[in-house]
Amino acid sequence: MGFKSWDSYGHFSREVTHSNRYIYSDDVKDFLANALETSQSRVARVESGRVFWRAQVGSDSRPVIYDGEEVADEPIPFSSERMTPLPYEASEGRVNPKGIRCLYLATTKETAMAEVRPWLDEDISVARFKTVRDLRLINCSEHAFDGMVIHFVEPDDEKKEKAVWSAIDRAFSQPVTQNDKSSDYVPTQIIAELFKCNGFDGVIYRSSLSRGSNEYNVALFDVDAATMMYCYLSSVEKIRYSFSSLQ
Repeated sequence: MGFKSWDSYGHFSREVTHSNRYIYSDDVKDFLANALETSQSRVARVESGRVFWRAQVGSDSRPVIYDGEEVADEPIPFSSERMTPLPYEASEGRVNPKGIRCLYLATTKETAMAEVRPWLDEDISVARFKTVRDLRLINCSEHAFDGMVIHFVEPDDEKKEKAVWSAIDRAFSQPVTQNDKSSDYVPTQIIAELFKCNGFDGVIYRSSLSRGSNEYNVALFDVDAATMMYCYLSSVEKIRYSFSSLQ
């Protein structure tokens, strides 16, 4: 048993996005079975007490009182309730459908802030989270910095597996934008739910907005698997863009 093609993720993605979404074809079932089987070599164990970071654009406020009168509002970071996805109101993401909560974290605070893509001078609430139990995650970032390779002839099984998992990681790492259609998230949501239903606690994937060797995103299926330790406000001072020609 093994992936039929180096482009098996591409075939799977196109089918569940544009053809059949809820009733799986034999090809989709075969892909998911192989993804689950090969994921066993990508299990990452995270011990209780591990620190991660989460960021949200915006802040709360509290009144400033002077001589018994309210004279201004002072910005303060969001509360722990606001920094955790609300029940039944979770927005859609690469790992979760709308309405199903998922706790998106990052290994560094810089990665967490970059992932929310703030504007200049915007306030960002930045929270430090700590895991409260041991976790078993699927690490999709093993080939995080490999470039995309196109095979014109089907390679051996090892290279097929590497190509498929590289594609899976790229799919999870695609930044979520306001222009995305909900169907864009379907392939990774299905894969994440496959892991969730087979007893895993979440997914690790690289951040497309940072290139450091220790800068990754972590999505936890159980939002109570980590608790907020504290939250502080940060402000965006500089945004740098770099461009390259594709032609």
